[in-house]
Amino acid sequence: MIDKKQYFHQTLARFAPEFFVEYLVELILNAKVKFKIVPERSTKLGDFRIRSEGEKPIITVNGNLNKYAFLITTLHELAHLNTYRQYGNRVAPHGLEWKNAFRALLEPVLLSKKLPDDVEKVLWRTFTKTKASSCSDIHLSRVLKKYDSTSDDLSLEQIPVSSHFSLKGRAFEKGLLRRSRYLCKELTSGKQYLIHALAIVQLIKPYEE
Repeated sequence: MIDKKQYFHQTLARFAPEFFVEYLVELILNAKVKFKIVPERSTKLGDFRIRSEGEKPIITVNGNLNKYAFLITTLHELAHLNTYRQYGNRVAPHGLEWKNAFRALLEPVLLSKKLPDDVEKVLWRTFTKTKASSCSDIHLSRVLKKYDSTSDDLSLEQIPVSSHFSLKGRAFEKGLLRRSRYLCKELTSGKQYLIHALAIVQLIKPYEE
């Protein structure tokens, strides 16, 4: 019968880069947190929450992430836990306190020199200008996406402006870029929505000049 550490090691080896499995196991076990790998959620990659005082905090991470996205998302949520334990709810969710906690967890990963060059380079940039999450930093998201197992996905940024596309069963027309999102018009209602540049879409009408 395997012990808890072995179980975590075997499980995380399926989701995280091999070199960093031991690091994650030690962090999670020392954190005394309920750690769950869950099915894909469209609105978030990971989550940290406290149900009630006296209960273990809960961290969840999407199980469909590629190994590097899984690693970074796990560190992101552990940084939330560390920030909560030090400051409670007295600080902003992604304020300076969280940024410092995230950098402290990320630094050993960067110094290991065991990341692909492109991931390491963009993470150093993130390290100095920490965003709220990997999704909010489009440069990091774009690099991480290259390591997804599905290579034929089409992102919104790859199709021309004015193209028609479908997303979650709804049809849109692509508009202009606003920072990391495109202003798109839903074809049935005429309403406008900001959609992330890296959202996976299906082209439903060829672009015409």
